[in-house]
Amino acid sequence: MLIFFIILLIIVFLIITTSRENKNSTNKSQSRNGLSEFIGWIFTPENRRVGIQGEREAVRVIKSVLREGNQLFTNVSVECDGKRSELDAVIVNEYGVFIIEVKNYSGRLIGGEDDFEWEKYKTTAAGNTYSKIVKNPIKQVKRQIFILARFLDCHGIKVWVDGYVNLLERNSPVISNYILTSTFDIDCAIHTEGKKKLTPLEVNKIVELLLV
Repeated sequence: MLIFFIILLIIVFLIITTSRENKNSTNKSQSRNGLSEFIGWIFTPENRRVGIQGEREAVRVIKSVLREGNQLFTNVSVECDGKRSELDAVIVNEYGVFIIEVKNYSGRLIGGEDDFEWEKYKTTAAGNTYSKIVKNPIKQVKRQIFILARFLDCHGIKVWVDGYVNLLERNSPVISNYILTSTFDIDCAIHTEGKKKLTPLEVNKIVELLLV
Protein backbone atom coordinates (compact mmCIF):
# COMPACT_ATOMS: atom_id res chain seq x y z
CA MET A 1 0.00 0.00 0.00
CA LEU A 2 2.83 2.37 0.90
CA ILE A 3 4.65 1.58 -2.34
CA PHE A 4 1.47 2.26 -4.36
CA PHE A 5 1.06 5.64 -2.62
CA ILE A 6 4.68 6.61 -3.34
CA ILE A 7 4.28 5.64 -7.02
CA LEU A 8 1.09 7.74 -7.23
CA LEU A 9 2.90 10.79 -5.82
CA ILE A 10 5.71 10.37 -8.35
CA ILE A 11 3.21 10.20 -11.23
CA VAL A 12 1.42 13.35 -10.05
CA PHE A 13 4.76 15.18 -9.71
CA LEU A 14 5.79 14.19 -13.22
CA ILE A 15 2.45 15.40 -14.67
CA ILE A 16 2.73 18.81 -12.98
CA THR A 17 6.37 19.26 -14.08
CA THR A 18 5.59 18.33 -17.67
CA SER A 19 2.65 20.74 -17.75
CA ARG A 20 4.81 23.64 -16.54
CA GLU A 21 7.51 22.90 -19.09
CA ASN A 22 4.97 22.84 -21.92
CA LYS A 23 3.51 26.17 -20.78
CA ASN A 24 6.93 27.82 -20.60
CA SER A 25 7.80 26.42 -24.00
CA THR A 26 4.59 27.88 -25.46
CA ASN A 27 5.28 31.31 -23.94
CA LYS A 28 8.82 31.35 -25.33
CA SER A 29 7.53 30.37 -28.74
CA GLN A 30 4.97 33.18 -28.66
CA SER A 31 7.66 35.66 -27.66
CA ARG A 32 9.90 34.55 -30.53
CA ASN A 33 6.99 34.94 -32.94
CA GLY A 34 6.37 38.47 -31.68
CA LEU A 35 2.96 37.70 -30.21
CA SER A 36 3.73 39.02 -26.76
CA GLU A 37 6.18 41.79 -27.58
CA PHE A 38 3.48 44.43 -28.24
CA ILE A 39 2.54 44.62 -24.55
CA GLY A 40 3.41 48.02 -23.13
CA TRP A 41 3.76 49.81 -26.46
CA ILE A 42 2.28 53.30 -26.55
CA PHE A 43 0.95 54.52 -29.88
CA THR A 44 0.23 58.15 -30.74
CA PRO A 45 -3.29 58.36 -32.24
CA GLU A 46 -3.35 59.30 -35.91
CA ASN A 47 -5.17 62.58 -35.30
CA ARG A 48 -2.55 63.57 -32.70
CA ARG A 49 0.29 62.69 -35.10
CA VAL A 50 -1.33 64.96 -37.68
CA GLY A 51 -1.62 67.69 -35.03
CA ILE A 52 2.06 67.39 -34.10
CA GLN A 53 3.10 67.58 -37.75
CA GLY A 54 0.92 70.66 -38.16
CA GLU A 55 2.47 72.34 -35.12
CA ARG A 56 5.96 71.69 -36.45
CA GLU A 57 5.04 73.17 -39.81
CA ALA A 58 3.53 76.22 -38.11
CA VAL A 59 6.66 76.73 -36.00
CA ARG A 60 8.77 76.53 -39.15
CA VAL A 61 6.62 79.21 -40.79
CA ILE A 62 6.69 81.45 -37.71
CA LYS A 63 10.47 81.16 -37.46
CA SER A 64 10.79 82.26 -41.08
CA VAL A 65 9.32 85.69 -40.25
CA LEU A 66 11.01 86.34 -36.91
CA ARG A 67 13.23 89.37 -36.64
CA GLU A 68 16.06 90.30 -34.36
CA GLY A 69 14.86 90.53 -30.77
CA ASN A 70 11.82 88.31 -31.32
CA GLN A 71 11.34 85.51 -28.79
CA LEU A 72 9.35 82.41 -29.73
CA PHE A 73 7.95 80.00 -27.15
CA THR A 74 6.10 76.78 -28.02
CA ASN A 75 3.81 74.57 -25.93
CA VAL A 76 3.52 77.14 -23.16
CA SER A 77 1.42 76.36 -20.08
CA VAL A 78 0.04 79.25 -18.00
CA GLU A 79 -2.34 79.37 -15.06
CA CYS A 80 -4.04 82.20 -13.19
CA ASP A 81 -7.09 82.47 -10.94
CA GLY A 82 -7.59 78.72 -11.18
CA LYS A 83 -7.78 78.84 -14.97
CA ARG A 84 -5.18 76.99 -17.02
CA SER A 85 -4.37 77.10 -20.72
CA GLU A 86 -1.94 75.44 -23.12
CA LEU A 87 -0.59 77.74 -25.84
CA ASP A 88 0.83 76.41 -29.09
CA ALA A 89 3.06 79.40 -29.77
CA VAL A 90 3.78 82.72 -28.06
CA ILE A 91 5.89 85.47 -29.63
CA VAL A 92 7.28 88.31 -27.53
CA ASN A 93 8.88 91.39 -29.06
CA GLU A 94 8.86 95.16 -28.77
CA TYR A 95 5.43 95.26 -30.46
CA GLY A 96 3.75 93.13 -27.79
CA VAL A 97 2.79 89.59 -26.84
CA PHE A 98 1.16 87.37 -29.44
CA ILE A 99 -0.48 83.96 -29.23
CA ILE A 100 -0.80 81.76 -32.30
CA GLU A 101 -3.10 78.74 -31.96
CA VAL A 102 -2.35 76.18 -34.65
CA LYS A 103 -5.08 74.02 -36.19
CA ASN A 104 -4.59 71.41 -38.88
CA TYR A 105 -8.27 70.79 -39.65
CA SER A 106 -8.65 69.04 -42.99
CA GLY A 107 -11.88 69.04 -44.96
CA ARG A 108 -14.66 71.61 -45.05
CA LEU A 109 -15.51 73.62 -41.95
CA ILE A 110 -18.92 75.08 -41.18
CA GLY A 111 -19.58 77.50 -38.33
CA GLY A 112 -19.68 81.10 -37.18
CA GLU A 113 -17.16 83.21 -35.32
CA ASP A 114 -19.26 83.18 -32.14
CA ASP A 115 -20.26 79.50 -32.27
CA PHE A 116 -18.78 77.30 -29.57
CA GLU A 117 -18.30 74.45 -32.01
CA TRP A 118 -17.75 74.00 -35.72
CA GLU A 119 -18.66 71.09 -37.97
CA LYS A 120 -15.95 69.46 -40.04
CA TYR A 121 -16.79 67.46 -43.17
CA LYS A 122 -14.26 65.27 -44.90
CA THR A 123 -14.77 63.20 -48.05
CA THR A 124 -12.63 60.11 -48.56
CA ALA A 125 -11.16 58.91 -51.85
CA ALA A 126 -14.03 56.40 -52.02
CA GLY A 127 -16.55 59.24 -51.94
CA ASN A 128 -17.76 58.73 -48.37
CA THR A 129 -18.33 61.89 -46.34
CA TYR A 130 -17.77 61.96 -42.59
CA SER A 131 -18.63 64.73 -40.16
CA LYS A 132 -17.10 65.63 -36.82
CA ILE A 133 -17.67 68.33 -34.22
CA VAL A 134 -14.56 70.41 -33.39
CA LYS A 135 -13.99 73.29 -31.02
CA ASN A 136 -14.20 76.78 -32.47
CA PRO A 137 -10.52 77.85 -32.37
CA ILE A 138 -11.46 81.54 -32.32
CA LYS A 139 -13.32 81.02 -29.03
CA GLN A 140 -10.35 79.00 -27.82
CA VAL A 141 -7.77 81.70 -28.59
CA LYS A 142 -9.95 84.41 -27.00
CA ARG A 143 -9.88 82.41 -23.77
CA GLN A 144 -6.11 82.02 -24.09
CA ILE A 145 -5.70 85.78 -24.52
CA PHE A 146 -7.64 86.43 -21.32
CA ILE A 147 -5.70 83.87 -19.27
CA LEU A 148 -2.24 84.95 -20.51
CA ALA A 149 -3.07 88.63 -19.95
CA ARG A 150 -4.24 87.86 -16.40
CA PHE A 151 -1.15 85.72 -15.80
CA LEU A 152 1.15 88.59 -16.77
CA ASP A 153 -0.93 91.09 -14.81
CA CYS A 154 -0.65 88.92 -11.69
CA HIS A 155 3.13 89.28 -12.04
CA GLY A 156 3.00 93.06 -12.36
CA ILE A 157 3.05 93.31 -16.16
CA LYS A 158 0.18 95.14 -17.78
CA VAL A 159 0.41 94.46 -21.48
CA TRP A 160 -2.04 93.99 -24.32
CA VAL A 161 -2.06 90.40 -25.58
CA ASP A 162 -3.09 89.61 -29.14
CA GLY A 163 -4.14 86.16 -30.28
CA TYR A 164 -4.66 84.51 -33.62
CA VAL A 165 -5.58 81.17 -35.16
CA ASN A 166 -3.39 79.73 -37.89
CA LEU A 167 -5.47 77.32 -39.99
CA LEU A 168 -2.86 75.41 -41.97
CA GLU A 169 -5.39 74.20 -44.54
CA ARG A 170 -6.68 77.76 -45.10
CA ASN A 171 -10.25 76.47 -44.78
CA SER A 172 -11.76 78.94 -42.34
CA PRO A 173 -15.55 79.14 -42.58
CA VAL A 174 -15.46 82.81 -41.53
CA ILE A 175 -13.58 85.98 -42.41
CA SER A 176 -12.11 87.19 -39.15
CA ASN A 177 -9.26 89.34 -37.87
CA TYR A 178 -8.40 86.39 -35.61
CA ILE A 179 -7.60 84.10 -38.57
CA LEU A 180 -4.13 83.98 -40.15
CA THR A 181 -3.84 82.11 -43.43
CA SER A 182 -0.40 83.01 -44.78
CA THR A 183 3.16 83.82 -43.84
CA PHE A 184 2.44 87.44 -44.75
CA ASP A 185 -0.48 87.49 -42.29
CA ILE A 186 1.74 86.17 -39.48
CA ASP A 187 4.49 88.70 -40.25
CA CYS A 188 2.04 91.60 -40.18
CA ALA A 189 0.31 90.38 -37.03
CA ILE A 190 3.46 90.22 -34.89
CA HIS A 191 5.27 93.24 -36.34
CA THR A 192 2.56 95.89 -36.42
CA GLU A 193 3.28 98.72 -34.04
CA GLY A 194 0.68 98.93 -31.29
CA LYS A 195 -0.35 101.70 -28.94
CA LYS A 196 2.77 101.33 -26.82
CA LYS A 197 6.04 99.58 -27.49
CA LEU A 198 7.47 97.32 -24.83
CA THR A 199 10.77 98.31 -23.29
CA PRO A 200 13.69 95.82 -23.32
CA LEU A 201 13.20 95.45 -19.56
CA GLU A 202 9.52 94.51 -20.01
CA VAL A 203 10.37 92.06 -22.78
CA ASN A 204 13.00 90.39 -20.61
CA LYS A 205 10.60 90.10 -17.67
CA ILE A 206 7.92 88.48 -19.83
CA VAL A 207 10.50 86.09 -21.28
CA GLU A 208 11.62 85.08 -17.78
CA LEU A 209 8.04 84.35 -16.74
CA LEU A 210 7.37 82.20 -19.80
CA LEU A 211 10.58 80.26 -19.23
CA VAL A 212 9.49 79.14 -15.76
